[in-house]
Amino acid sequence: MVQINFRDLRYLVAVADHEHFGRAASACYVSQPTLSTQLKKLEQYLGVQLIERTNKQVMLTPTGQTIAARSRRILNDVNDIVATARAAGDPMSGDLRIGLIPTVGPYLLPHMIPELASSRPGLRPLLYEEQTRHLLDRLHRGELDAAIMATPADDDGLHHASLFHEPFYLAMPADHALAERDAIEMTDLEAEAILLLEEGHCLRDQALEVCSMMGAREEGAFRATSMETLKQMVAAGLGMTLLPGLAAHNDGADEANQRLALRPFRSRAPERELALYWRKGAAREPAISALADVIRGLSAVGRLTEPVSEG
Repeated sequence: MVQINFRDLRYLVAVADHEHFGRAASACYVSQPTLSTQLKKLEQYLGVQLIERTNKQVMLTPTGQTIAARSRRILNDVNDIVATARAAGDPMSGDLRIGLIPTVGPYLLPHMIPELASSRPGLRPLLYEEQTRHLLDRLHRGELDAAIMATPADDDGLHHASLFHEPFYLAMPADHALAERDAIEMTDLEAEAILLLEEGHCLRDQALEVCSMMGAREEGAFRATSMETLKQMVAAGLGMTLLPGLAAHNDGADEANQRLALRPFRSRAPERELALYWRKGAAREPAISALADVIRGLSAVGRLTEPVSEG
């Protein structure tokens, strides 16, 4: 009697992810004819069409989408079983797949990686930098063990542990009038235009919320693709922006930093919270918990409450 096997479920999930037989086959390390043949056999066994095949695109039927979603959960459970077995001897060893949002990765990793290597030498971090929505997808697909993201990332299928609160600083050209002050009041920025990141970055949404609180508005003529681009734009005199603490405390002495003035907010300082997210029941919870402890203990995280030093 023909039975469903995990391999065929992986093929179906790959087609759901890629909506293309060739890319799905490549992701599964098989030939396209092999993948297509096995999926046809799966359809015959189930007695239902799972995939709509046309010359232009590949789509799952409603039933196919339902079965693919359940298959993804089954495969995640199987992967967790395997990870649990492998980690039984030493839960602090092996690969740990960690996702990070782009506005924290470049500033946290130089501190996190050496400390993790020193305190947990058996763990090998595999790092992936993507925007929040992609990290959430990869967590649910079982492609990541954990992800460092800003709260809230509302998702009932995930656990999270708070890591640190990151205050925002005002970054402006060094010759700006407000640079003469030691600290900024929220009311100082009323009606000011603030440079922000492009759509898709959670930091953009957080900064827009802060702008609303202080009566500022977005500078609509320019949007940056990354935090470093944002800093370069401010250094070039195109406006001012909000930088989270780790980026503001970045000790790089490049020319852009030297042309920036960074000032804290005097009262009701805006901030964001960073947290570590993982799937409920994930096999690597001991290693994830250890990672959280390492991050919380970093000296760079401890300095977030100290005055920022300028380039």
